[in-house]
Amino acid sequence: MTKRSLLVLGVLAMLSLPIASAKSYTIAFIGPTVVGNTQLPAGEYKLKVDGSNVVITSVDKNKSVTAPVKIENVDKKYDETAVESTTQGNAQHINAIELGGSNTKLEFN
Repeated sequence: MTKRSLLVLGVLAMLSLPIASAKSYTIAFIGPTVVGNTQLPAGEYKLKVDGSNVVITSVDKNKSVTAPVKIENVDKKYDETAVESTTQGNAQHINAIELGGSNTKLEFN
């Protein structure tokens, strides 16, 4: 391979990185759920990590909520996506989300 071919392959590989990391996850809330400072109604949502934020979009209404998260990488991949929450009042408050198929855990403040 020539240097030019290697350069082109390198650029193409770099351009594909954001696409690979843009994976979305589906989560469902069975009741009112607080994400960051926003309360969401029960329903199905798509979750996508965008830098140090998470964007949660309603599947039905296509409305999005963005919240800051701390991203933690663990040694072992999570088998499935799981939400850790606590009940406060009449709503669940999300503490963390483990992303299935990855070693990423999102921690909410």
